[in-house]
Amino acid sequence: MKIGIVSNLYPPDARGGAELVAQRVADALYERGHDVFVLTTQPFDGLRSLFPRIRERTLEAVYRFFPLNLYYLRGDRNIPFPVRALWHLTDLFSVGGCCAMRSVIRDEEPDVIITHNLKGVGVSIGREIQKQGVPHIHTLHDVQLSVPSGLLLYGQERSWLNRSFLRRWYEAGVKREMGTPNLVLSPSKFLADFYHERGLFTDTRTEILPNPLPPDQVTLREKRLTNRTQFLYVGQLEEHKGIRELLEAFDQVGEDVELHIAGEGSLAEMVADRSGRDARIAFHGFVSLNHLIKLLKTTDAVVVPSTCYENSPTVIYESFLVGVPVIASNIGGISELIKDGETGLLVTPGNTKDLARAMKEIDQDRDVWWKKAEMIRAQAEQYSIKKYVDQLEKFISEIV
Repeated sequence: MKIGIVSNLYPPDARGGAELVAQRVADALYERGHDVFVLTTQPFDGLRSLFPRIRERTLEAVYRFFPLNLYYLRGDRNIPFPVRALWHLTDLFSVGGCCAMRSVIRDEEPDVIITHNLKGVGVSIGREIQKQGVPHIHTLHDVQLSVPSGLLLYGQERSWLNRSFLRRWYEAGVKREMGTPNLVLSPSKFLADFYHERGLFTDTRTEILPNPLPPDQVTLREKRLTNRTQFLYVGQLEEHKGIRELLEAFDQVGEDVELHIAGEGSLAEMVADRSGRDARIAFHGFVSLNHLIKLLKTTDAVVVPSTCYENSPTVIYESFLVGVPVIASNIGGISELIKDGETGLLVTPGNTKDLARAMKEIDQDRDVWWKKAEMIRAQAEQYSIKKYVDQLEKFISEIV
């Protein structure tokens, strides 16, 4: 079967878990014998970049193009609000994205297309796929089809922008441009309910399918190698990920602990400066999956201190795969993954005292938590890439 994958970003150009999920699914489908291609974006590189071309072949063929807009998706840092608003409007009715999708459909003749995040490649691609008569599965990853920035912050759910006619107008536009996919997949019940409450995908079959783990065969971590309790943060270094709250809470835990931070973002310089002044903090920058697994095997707990509504953070799956407990904000779909007191600890978003309390609990009972590794790892088995693709192929066969 020929299967198309559409994602606004695609490795090696990635900044979050959604792109990694898209790649894992594409690779796994290819290894099952399907003919797979990917449509994604690239920065502007002359007029030729406006047209989709195969730029690389890993397992699947990867088409890249620049969707004609004010700037490239990853260039949104420090852009003034009026310019970003115009960018979102252009992206909603993306003529370039529709033309690219039409061209690739004509050349590849897919049996089904699976879309992931469409912000930055063109929301109207959804309607174009359906217009071309190709079965369409859309995979949800965050709240960006309702909140254009993709960020719904804890405590700001009723802010003027979230309650304004602008948001309702934008949601109406998304509903029209996305069309009616044959199937919507949501990694969490939280996200499926979030969109249904806002009138999106109410006439579309929706299934809950948690994100898949990486396919690598990872061994369970063994005995502890250090005397200090080690905490690990992995992800974007941005305000909404709770980096400042994590550093403040870390100061309350004690001296005999370490904090390892891996990632990149606008707060990277601040984190690097802090690590340079505090020997207990190690800043690793961006790390590969293999490097991440090595870090996880020596970590006592992973910390996910988000202050924004999360869907289904990839790092939680990866932590469970190695048997590592997770301290995370009780927000969005996170509580659907973590069993409080068993596979990790849930804390109040933005509350540094509660976060410090959970980190102290891990520090005081680290040997007890370390012995839970096998039980925690068992939680990961239900999220294997094999089970994910088994279910995905079942869904595909039902709509094709």
